[in-house]
Parts: sequence; structure tokens; C-alpha cells
Amino acid sequence: MAAARSHEYSVFESVLYLAFELSNTKWKLGFTTGPSRRPRERSITAGDLEALQEEIGRAKKRFDLPESSRVVSCYEAGRDAFWLHRYLEQQGIENLVVDSSSIQVNRRARQATPALAGGARETDRMDVEKLLGQLIQYRGGDRAVWSVVRVPSVEAEDNRQLHRELRTLKKDRTRHTNRIKSFLVGQGIRMKVGNDFLEEIEQVRKWDGSALPASLKARLQREYQRLQLLQEQVKELERERVEAIRHGEDESVEVVRKLMRLNGIGQNAGWLFGMEFFSWRKFPGLRLGQATIGRKWGPWPVWCRCRGRVATATGSRGSAKRATGTFGGWRSRSPGGGCSFSQRAS
Repeated sequence: MAAARSHEYSVFESVLYLAFELSNTKWKLGFTTGPSRRPRERSITAGDLEALQEEIGRAKKRFDLPESSRVVSCYEAGRDAFWLHRYLEQQGIENLVVDSSSIQVNRRARQATPALAGGARETDRMDVEKLLGQLIQYRGGDRAVWSVVRVPSVEAEDNRQLHRELRTLKKDRTRHTNRIKSFLVGQGIRMKVGNDFLEEIEQVRKWDGSALPASLKARLQREYQRLQLLQEQVKELERERVEAIRHGEDESVEVVRKLMRLNGIGQNAGWLFGMEFFSWRKFPGLRLGQATIGRKWGPWPVWCRCRGRVATATGSRGSAKRATGTFGGWRSRSPGGGCSFSQRAS
């Protein structure tokens, strides 16, 4: 019997690769069609979308590509967030938002950078030529070159504003409180910053029995007024969150309600986990969920008294802190709190 032969032909699609190096004033663009072609680098004003389209058209002519050629682009996640990604996707460009901390870099070259003549500063940002090379590797099937950021929808991104603003306001409130206390300690005075603070500073005396200097007292009053404004904004956001949890009909709010039914999860943790993770992210595996939440655990839990090891911090610091606190609450309230996981499961 004659062997049947099947003839398969590989069809190479013409693709224009585009890498962005984003900054506040200028965007550096790098174009190429493959690893053997020298990149075409151009700079445009930051946010100039018309100039971007013009440069893409010129790059296609430079590399003899038809107008209908696919464009694959990438840029590092940063200050510009996801609006550029959404614009590129709308224009039919396949874009990747890359986690900059996951990009493979030459650490020896980075450490040598500060010693260069001229005082060049050390930076984690990649130039467009290296980004282009790794983009081609990723498109070729090498998924280890970097991690791609999962882009949230406009609604999911907007839902994250409340708890992030609340976290920022609480940090600012702590800063103002510490600043007021530092000014007072500088005069030898230690007192709490309470509701009657303005009346108390009128009566407080320094170590020698004299009153506070007029300029310092005026500054303390202004600092306290800013502190009161922050406290009112914190209360307003907390009331808004409570109202949303009670009467909200959005799917993300329903996720928050389900999380709050678990022991040890209140409004803060439930809202954070719901809006940041479970309302729009998908976790096909446990390791991906651990990396996203900010901790990667090994064979033995870190809290075990008999066996333990250090957890690796990989994700958001705020979410990792909240997850660790919630997990610790579960641990302290569970029976057999000091034994190992295997002992508890047996």
C-alpha cells in the first residue's frame, strides 16, 4: 500500500509589531516586522492619537506592508492605565498591557547603569527595542517572557474607586494627625487630637508655663480643619458604601454580600475582595489566585507552630494585608489553632 502524503503549507501572516515607551510628555514608538528587521523608532507627543495613527501608516509603508496588515502592540502598565489599551482595541489593534515587574531584564546591566559616565539613573523600564523583542517572543509562544495584565471593564474599574479613595483618605487622616502631634511634641506637649482640640490648644501650656506661639497655634488650627474635612469625607464614603451594600442591585455588590456572609469578613474586606477580585476576575487555578491576592503559600502554612516558612509577596500590598488579616482572624477563631494543617485535617 502506498503511503499517503499530505502536503501542508505554512502561511505567514504579515504583522506589524508596535511597542510603546510611555512618559508624561513623550511617547516613544518602536516598529518592526520580525527579529531580523531593524526597528523603526519614532517619538510623538504624549496622547497625540492622530500622530500615532500617522506613524502606524508610515511604518506599514516603510516595511512594505498592506494597509490591512495586523498590528500587535504592547506597553508597560503604569500611569496611563487602560485608556490607551481600550483605544487600540477599538482601532482593531491587538494590544497587551504588560506587568513591568514580570519582564525579564539583565540584572547585571541594571546594576551597572548608575556607574556610567554622566550619572545615568537606574530604571526598571525597558526600551522599545527590548520590548519589541519580547513581544515577538510572546507571540511566538514563549509565555514566560512576561505576565499580561488582565484589563477590567470600564464598570469594574469604576467600582474600584470608592474603596481606593477611602484608603487614601484614611492614610491622609493619619498623616495630618501625626503632623499635629509632632508639632506639639516639639514644644514638649503630648496630647490627643480629639473633638475638643481647638479649645484645648488655647489652654495648653509649654514646659515653662507660656502659651503656644501665635504662628504655631494658627498652623495647628489649619491642620485640624483639614483633618476635620478628611474625617467628614471618610464618613460620607462609608455611608455611601453601606447604602450600596444594602440597596445596590449590581452584580459586584451581590458578590460583596455573599462574601460578608462568611465569618471574619466585614464591610472593608468584603468590599475590597469583591470589587478588586471576585466580581470580574477569573481564577482557573489556586496559584493564580494566590499571586493576585499578594501571597504565594508553600507546603506548610506560615502560621503553624511546628512547621512554617516565609510567604512571598507578589501582589497588591493593600489587598495582601487585608487577606493576611482576614486569614489570621479565621485562624484565631478556628478550633485547634496551634496545630499543623495535616493535624487539623486528620
